[in-house]
Amino acid sequence: MDEIRTDRPSLYDEDVVAWAEQQAAALRALGARPDLSNTLDWDNIIEEVETVGRSEVSTVESALRLVLVHLIKHLSAPHLPPSYHWRSEIVAFQITGRSSYRASMRRKIDLDKVWRDAVVQAEANLTAYHDAVVAGLPETSPFTLDDLVTETFDLDRSLIQLAASLDSTRATRRRR
Repeated sequence: MDEIRTDRPSLYDEDVVAWAEQQAAALRALGARPDLSNTLDWDNIIEEVETVGRSEVSTVESALRLVLVHLIKHLSAPHLPPSYHWRSEIVAFQITGRSSYRASMRRKIDLDKVWRDAVVQAEANLTAYHDAVVAGLPETSPFTLDDLVTETFDLDRSLIQLAASLDSTRATRRRR
């Protein structure tokens, strides 16, 4: 009997999204074989495996959205008392996003959608303080995925980058 090797990490341990894609493809191939039992519910088994990968991507998207929400709020209303707390939240959410991120997620994360959702959430949050987001936020993310998941993430540099995107947005609108 063959011995199972446990001395090397599985793809599941390294990149669960890539693992889910690989396993779903293998299950689809098995499910298409007429010589195998039809007692297995292939479609739902495949869906459950794919859900594992989607859940991991969702975790990263959520953390990145919260990084962006807090960056927007801090830039928009640094005078509000919770702005100091927002700074610590930015760092905490960035660490969560960075540590959960895997390269296979890159093509699955729509950063511009995450950005748009963050703007909506920041607007709603600031309304509770009778404040508003800063005018001139760009319609698309001023950050790349690499900007947000880097180990060398710098909060103040990110705020400067966001503020610079306001200037370029305003300049673009003035030229029209």
